Amino acid sequence: MRLVLASRAMAAARHAAKSQRSHLLSSLQASSAPLATSSFTARRMNEYVRHPRFSSTSSLHEPTLFTSPSAFADPIDATSDDALLRSDVRTMGTLLGEAISHHHGADVLQKVERLRSMAKESRTVSSAGEERLAPMAEFVSELTAKELVVISRAFAHFLGVANAAEAHQRCRRLKLDLEREVNEEVSLPVNGAPAPIGALHASKPDSTAGVISRLVYGKDGKSVSKEEIYKSLISQTVEIVLTAHPTQVNRRTLLEKHSRVQKILNEADSLREKSTPYHRQQLDDALRREIASIWQTDEVSRVKPTPQSEAERGTLVLETILWDSLPSFLRKLDATMKWGLGEEYGLPLTASPFKFASWMGGDRDGNPNVTPDVTREVCLTNRIKAAQLLEADVRELMGLISGNPPSVNCQSEAMQKIRMRVGEESRAPYRSYLHPVATKLANTASWAQRELKRVQKKENFDYHMANPEDVYLNEKELLEELLTVHQSLCDTGNTVVANGKLVDVIRKISAFGLTLVPLDVRQESDRHAEALDCITKYLGLGSYSDWDEATRVSWIQTQLQSRRPLIRSGIWREAESESFFTPTAVDTLETFQMISEQYEGSLGAYVISQCTSASDILAVLLLQLDAGVKKPLRVVPLFETLGDLNGAAATMEKLFSIPAYIGSLEGRKQEIMVGYSDSAKDAGRLAASWAQYETQVKLSEVAKKFSVDVVYFHG
Repeated sequence: MRLVLASRAMAAARHAAKSQRSHLLSSLQASSAPLATSSFTARRMNEYVRHPRFSSTSSLHEPTLFTSPSAFADPIDATSDDALLRSDVRTMGTLLGEAISHHHGADVLQKVERLRSMAKESRTVSSAGEERLAPMAEFVSELTAKELVVISRAFAHFLGVANAAEAHQRCRRLKLDLEREVNEEVSLPVNGAPAPIGALHASKPDSTAGVISRLVYGKDGKSVSKEEIYKSLISQTVEIVLTAHPTQVNRRTLLEKHSRVQKILNEADSLREKSTPYHRQQLDDALRREIASIWQTDEVSRVKPTPQSEAERGTLVLETILWDSLPSFLRKLDATMKWGLGEEYGLPLTASPFKFASWMGGDRDGNPNVTPDVTREVCLTNRIKAAQLLEADVRELMGLISGNPPSVNCQSEAMQKIRMRVGEESRAPYRSYLHPVATKLANTASWAQRELKRVQKKENFDYHMANPEDVYLNEKELLEELLTVHQSLCDTGNTVVANGKLVDVIRKISAFGLTLVPLDVRQESDRHAEALDCITKYLGLGSYSDWDEATRVSWIQTQLQSRRPLIRSGIWREAESESFFTPTAVDTLETFQMISEQYEGSLGAYVISQCTSASDILAVLLLQLDAGVKKPLRVVPLFETLGDLNGAAATMEKLFSIPAYIGSLEGRKQEIMVGYSDSAKDAGRLAASWAQYETQVKLSEVAKKFSVDVVYFHG
C-alpha cells in the first residue's frame, strides 16, 4: 500500500493593508472549525486565553516551564491531563509577548491583546456574523499597515508555538498511557494476553500491540494462528510518498526552530521531578531564546523556491526525524511481536514494514520547471545525504564495537570473513573491518558531489564512470558487510552487542537504501502520446495521435516483442531530424534518457496522470525500453476523474490480456493509483468516495482473474 503525504505551509501575513485587514479578521473569527493548516483551533485558543494567568501582558511575572500546581487559579487545571499543555502555551505566549513588546513597543502589544479580547468577547454575542465582527472590523480599520503586519504575525506565531506544544502534548499523553498500561491502571481489550511491556499500546485497538492481542487471544475462540500473523507482519510494506508544491512548504528555518521548542518541552518534562534551579533556569532561557528568534524570523520565502529547494525542504523530515525514529519504532515493533507471538517471532533484521518515496524533483505534470537535469540533481543530492548519514552511523559503530573476540577454535564463517580483511593480528577487528566501509561511504558522497557539480554546470557526463570498488552503488553490498558483522558478533557470544546500534543501522539501510528516498516520475499521458506521434512521423509510419486505440495497442505490442529500438538516442537534437520533434516531445524523450542513466534505487515508479486507456500505460513501458532502461520503473496508472475511475477496470482488463505487458510485471504485481482530490472536484466528495470504493472492488476482481497482485496507491 502506498500513501501520499502533502506538505502544507502555515498561513503567512500579507503585506498589502487591505489584504492584511481581511486576513486578520478572518483569522480572529471564533469558530470551532479547525484552521486550514493547523490542528490548533480557534476554539481551543480561546480556552487557553480565558485562563486568568493569560489574561494580560503581565500575566506571568516570571514565565517558566516549571509552574507548580499551586500556581493554577483553577484547581481542575492542576489535575487535568491538559494542565501542562495549558501551562506550556501560556508560558510561550508570554515569552512571545515579551519579544513583541521589546521590538515593537508595549503599545503594539496592547493592541494585540485588545484584539484578542474582542475576539473572545465576540463569542458571547448572539448576533449574526457581520454584527458580531463589527467592533473588530472598526478596530482593525484604524490600524496602520505596519501595525497590521505585526499583529497578523503575532497571532500566526502564537498558533505556531501552540501547535508545537500540542504536538508535544500528544507524545506526553501517549507516554502516560503506556505507563498506565504497565501499572495496570487501564484494562486490556481481551483477557489472557500477556502483561503489557510498554513498547506499543496494548490497550488501544488500533495499535499493533492491541491488534495482535485481539487476533491471538480473541473472544469466542476466534483467534488467528501466530504463524499466520507473523507471516503477514513481515511480508507487508506501507510506502509513504512525500509530495509538495513549491508554495506549500514551510520554511526549513521555522521547522527547525519549532522542533527545538518541542525538544525543550520534552527536556522540561524530565526535569520537573528532580532538578536544580540552575538547570530549570537554563531551560527557561533556552525557550526564551527560541521564541525571540522565532519572532524575528521571516515566515515567508522571499525568493521563489526551485524544485531542488522544494525537494531539500521536503526531505528534511527524513533526515531530522525519521532517520532515528523509524529504527526506534521498529525496535518497539520487534519487542511487541515477541511479546504477543513469542520470542521466536521477532522482526527480521532486513524486514521493511515502511518504505518512503517522493515526488519532489520527479513530478513534472504541469510543472515545466522540473526538467531531466532537475531530477538528476535531486537524485544525486539524495545520494549525498544518505551516504553522509550512513557514514556518521558507521563511524559511531566503530567506537561502539571495539571488542576483540577470540579467534581460536572459532567456527564462525562470518568471523573468518572479517579476519580475512583485517588480519589475524588485529586487536580491534570490527573497527578495522568497518573503517573501509566508512571510507567508501565518504567516497560515495564525494563522487555524488562531483557528479552534481557537473550536472549543474551542464557538462556532459556519464553516470557509469563510478568505480563500484570505490563507491557504494548497490545497497546489498553495504547490507551484506554489516550483516557479516552482526552474525560474527552473535557467533562469538556477543549477541547483546550485535543487537544494539548495529541493528538500527541495518534497518535504516533496508528502509532508506543508498538514496534516502527514491523519486517517482509523474507525467500526463498526452505527453507520451505526443512523443510517440513525433517518432512515428519521423519513421514515416503516420501520426500516432490519429490512430484509434486498437491500432495503438497493436503497434506497441509489436514494438515490445521486437525489442529493437525505434530511434537512436539523441537523434531529436540532430539538425536533419530535429524538425520532427516538438520541444515538449524532446523534454519527454530526454526524461526517459535520464531514467536510463540512474542507478538502481534512485527512482521508484512512473505515474501516469490523466490515464484513460491501455495504450497510455503501454506507451510508457515502450518509451522506457526504447531509451535503454535496463530495469524499467513500475508503470502506475493514475485514475483520478469520475470517468477515469468508472473505466479503470475495463482498461486494466485489456492491459492484463496482453502477454507482453504481463511478462513485464515483476512478481506479477501491478500498482494502481486512485486519485482523491480531482475526483472529489469532478463529482463531489460523496460520489467520488463511492466511485473510488466501487473501482477498487472491480479492479481487485480483474486482478484476481489474471492472477495479478494489486498494490493501491492512495493519493
